[in-house]
Amino acid sequence: MRILFAGSPSLAVPSLEKLARAHEVCAVLASPDNPAGRGRALRSPPVKEAAQGLGLRVLQPRKLDAAAEEEIRGLAPELLAVAAYGRIFRKSFLDIFPRGGINLHPSLLPRYRGPSPIAAAILAGDAESGVTVQRMALEFDTGDILAQERVSLRGEETAGSLTEQLARLGAELLAAVVAAEAEGRPVPARPQRAEEASYCHPLRAEDGAVDWAEPASLIERKVRAYDPWPRARTRLGPVSLLLLKTHVYPGTLDDAARAAPGDVVAADGTHGLLVRTGRGILAVERLQPQFKKPMDWRSFLNGRPDAVGARLGG
Repeated sequence: MRILFAGSPSLAVPSLEKLARAHEVCAVLASPDNPAGRGRALRSPPVKEAAQGLGLRVLQPRKLDAAAEEEIRGLAPELLAVAAYGRIFRKSFLDIFPRGGINLHPSLLPRYRGPSPIAAAILAGDAESGVTVQRMALEFDTGDILAQERVSLRGEETAGSLTEQLARLGAELLAAVVAAEAEGRPVPARPQRAEEASYCHPLRAEDGAVDWAEPASLIERKVRAYDPWPRARTRLGPVSLLLLKTHVYPGTLDDAARAAPGDVVAADGTHGLLVRTGRGILAVERLQPQFKKPMDWRSFLNGRPDAVGARLGG
């Protein structure tokens, strides 16, 4: 089967690699190269790099306009396979594909329609997550469900580690659905229940700013949900700090009762730097001061012994 694959981030790479081994991928549609890092050098999306390594043609139109549609139509693709491409396809584009389009989404649809479902599941403290393969629809993430796979969450996952897990699982599921399509035995579809739908917004840099008035449990989930981006962060005076690993302190402290949210009330040899929050105490195990490498809390305290008793925030 001739497939046009559309995707951009690392989540999509295992799906592309698996489909390319079993089918004819006539081209790969990826987002354009964009400036990144301090030097603002152009950086290719991971799917483009993977496609080039496989010797596949890569298309990176700024707009999916009539010219882009005409180029893709000339490739005579039969099926559109999508994994985290991040754009809505209009009807004229979907009409190019005789077998339609299918999409891999890293959530248990209709839960977490939108661009950041993995972070959303961690933020909510969900007991499970998963992947869904759906028929493409004109509205974002509303297509009929073809297959789903669930995974249990331990409460230790970061967005990065869960993305890797779901990318592998999703590739297997997408490949199975495509194989069924290619063999002429389409998978039965079931409509999503719109009344059960929930939504997630695009992540922004400002989402990582820690509000110490929030409960320790929520801040701990933000540290994991925003790893690797945009990272949970706070300040110690003028210095920005990234919080890399934390946990909710299981005990109580008399000093914490008199402290304000954001106060570093103690350094505990087992747990780390203890910070008062709006409810409970957050233990900071690893962090990264601005312009420095990641470090454990002891190394940080060696350089900043004044941290205990200081107030984080701002």
